Amino acid sequence: MAHHAPEHDYNDGTHAVHGKANVKPILRALAWIVGITAFEFLLAFTMPSSTLRNSIFIILTIFKAFFIVAEFMHLRHETKGLIWSIMVPMALLVWLLVALITEGSAVGEAIFSAYK
Repeated sequence: MAHHAPEHDYNDGTHAVHGKANVKPILRALAWIVGITAFEFLLAFTMPSSTLRNSIFIILTIFKAFFIVAEFMHLRHETKGLIWSIMVPMALLVWLLVALITEGSAVGEAIFSAYK
């Protein structure tokens, strides 16, 4: 069978040779995710339940999602326009979550104090 594609020697360090050049960024992202998760466990067992703790968990979860999307879903390698079209709605979603948690806590405390 004929081989029609030209052969290239990608062993100059700029291209992945059998996937070895991509291992370091993946392991770095994995280390960040594991570190953030360990910090979340530390907070879960040491900090009392509060709105602040829930907000910290949401922020840390968004950081973990950033590392997953950037490295494992290859968003880091996309054009800036696509990155911004994903990040701006995400920032608005974070703002919505913080607003809902804050307002929900205030309403919950008001209802709790009314029936106390």
